[in-house]
Amino acid sequence: MKFLLVFDFDHTIVDENSDTWIVKCAPEKKLPNGLRNSYRPGHWTEYMDRVFVYLGDNGVKEDEMKRTMTTIPFTVGMVDLLGFIGENKELFDCIIISDSNAVFIDWILKAADFHKVFDEVFTNPAAFSSTGYLTVQNFHAHHCAKCPKNLCKKKVLKEFLDKQLERGVSYTQIVYIGDGGNDLCPVMFLKKDDIAMPRQGYTLEKKISQLAQDLSPVECSVLVWSSATEIMSYLKVLVKE
Repeated sequence: MKFLLVFDFDHTIVDENSDTWIVKCAPEKKLPNGLRNSYRPGHWTEYMDRVFVYLGDNGVKEDEMKRTMTTIPFTVGMVDLLGFIGENKELFDCIIISDSNAVFIDWILKAADFHKVFDEVFTNPAAFSSTGYLTVQNFHAHHCAKCPKNLCKKKVLKEFLDKQLERGVSYTQIVYIGDGGNDLCPVMFLKKDDIAMPRQGYTLEKKISQLAQDLSPVECSVLVWSSATEIMSYLKVLVKE
């Protein structure tokens, strides 16, 4: 009897967008207009790569970036929730599927000592080059028309579940916790015994509501949260069952 918890990262585990938080390192804590306006929808990773070049060109080093990133606040109640999951690892497998990058997530989780809570993190690979610049790449290639070019979270989730099945692991229930438009694709893949937990007032909740209004609701149950304490309450009920 194991449960799979799937977390988004930005605006879910942390209460900000980690990719825009790094702009605090830029001169005057802002980006030039030309760079800001260079973003094309669906091509966020390439845009962030340009941001990292700009930071590198302005002499922003790894240690300064790390100091800045580890000040990002966790969402209300999230520290308690992750502590609870960590204490009950025999019941929960826990993964992150995020459009952030591996360096940021690693820094933030390790600084708060939460890296052991998560079995795997699926996000855009990132590393510092020999010249000290942070570089980021697309997570994978996919053919999903609904998702950004670099990441289809449904594909990641499906491949993870297939791999687990090969190892003899299947889950009683999948709990998907997220906030963004790119979380809708994996939520639509969930079955009736699963549960989607969209953050209140964010894009995912609005998109799920819209589907229900269009009479094509998602198959899974939906439980909206505004504080991670509400997620913890739900998990405590699961554990008792």
